[in-house]
Amino acid sequence: MKLIEASALIASEPPNGNDMAFNHAVLCQVGLPRSKVAGEKFMRQSGSAWVNVQAGYLDEGNGPVMQPIPYGAMPRLALAWVSTYAKRNHTREIPIGDSASEFLRLLGQPTTGGERGSFRTLRTQMHALAACRLQLGYKGRTYNGQPIEQFDAWQANKNTQQKALWPGVMLLSDGYFSELIANGVPLDNRALHALKGSALALDVYAWLAHRLYRIESRPVILHWKSLREQFAQEYQGKDADKDFKKKFVPALKAAQAVYPTAKVKQVMGGVMLLPSPPPIPFKGA
Repeated sequence: MKLIEASALIASEPPNGNDMAFNHAVLCQVGLPRSKVAGEKFMRQSGSAWVNVQAGYLDEGNGPVMQPIPYGAMPRLALAWVSTYAKRNHTREIPIGDSASEFLRLLGQPTTGGERGSFRTLRTQMHALAACRLQLGYKGRTYNGQPIEQFDAWQANKNTQQKALWPGVMLLSDGYFSELIANGVPLDNRALHALKGSALALDVYAWLAHRLYRIESRPVILHWKSLREQFAQEYQGKDADKDFKKKFVPALKAAQAVYPTAKVKQVMGGVMLLPSPPPIPFKGA
């Protein structure tokens, strides 16, 4: 119902300034992992674009602690939110609230569940995101670094939600910030909130937002194998493409529901992309 409501709203009401969100162009082509990763490295490549994520250490109050690779919807929403604030205000310093509840609200996430629910997921994934080393590559250019330069660990406190344990500001690295300013892709924040339950749907939406308006005339047909290599290299075996298709088609339909002007058709062996306006119209358009 929430997806249907968001679809109707987006189709009937053009986005205003508050509805605009941003994401890094490369992360619209190759996303973070969607499920938990075994080990300390993750690589995904699609055509000329690729992303490499390496787990890192974070001091949680008693020395270095190895963090996992960030995965799932939460770090995607968090990166989109901080990227949006950074690009809108042209600043590397991102205020992230004085409590877990406040930051969850900023992300459009539920604030119930206590330490064992949303708070714990947020803390785990934000620690992982703050500690990781991220490489983004595209057509001969490579960004090496960490998206987050400074972050005070969100220490666990099962008894209270003390503001003193919650950092008020996150500092983006200069390299990531510069890349974001140069290559930020406009997204509709209403769509992100509607798709927040599915990391794959978020990835498909961001990909369509970056890809469709760049198609000039002739439609582009992408086969299931190439789509699987872009979105889900974890699917292997003789039925890999078939298994991937079962997951991808519902995610594609969800993304199209909140991107009503996206012209995408399912064809024999894959999907057809046709020239489409971006979800956020260009200024002067």
